[in-house]
Amino acid sequence: MYPHERSLVERLKDKPFALIGVNSDTDKAKLKDRMEKEKITWRSFWNGPEGTGGPISKAWNVKGWPTIYVIDSKGVIRAKNVRGEAMDKVVNELLKEMGVKVEVEKSEEKKDDKK
Repeated sequence: MYPHERSLVERLKDKPFALIGVNSDTDKAKLKDRMEKEKITWRSFWNGPEGTGGPISKAWNVKGWPTIYVIDSKGVIRAKNVRGEAMDKVVNELLKEMGVKVEVEKSEEKKDDKK
C-alpha cells in the first residue's frame, strides 16, 4: 500500500488533505528505520510497545491491520477500508464536496465513461 499512499500524498500535496498513519511496530527504533526505508513522508503515530493492542487501536476499535478510515473535514468517518482506486474515488468526492478541484486519475475517467 505504501506506493499508492506515496502517490496520493504527492498528488494532493497542495490540497486540504492529510494522510495519517498509525504504526503497530513494537520497536520504535526499528520503526524509524522502516519509515525511512519505505519513504513514509506523512505523519505516522506510534501505537506503543503493545503493537496492535496499543492505545490508538483500542480507542478506534481496530481489530485488523491495516484498517483505513476516510474522515471528512467535520470529523465524520465517510468510508472504511477502501484501498487503491476506491480510496482515490472517495477522497476525490470529498474534495469536490469542499469545492476543491482535483485531477481525476485516468482509471477513474474510464470507469465514469462506462456509466
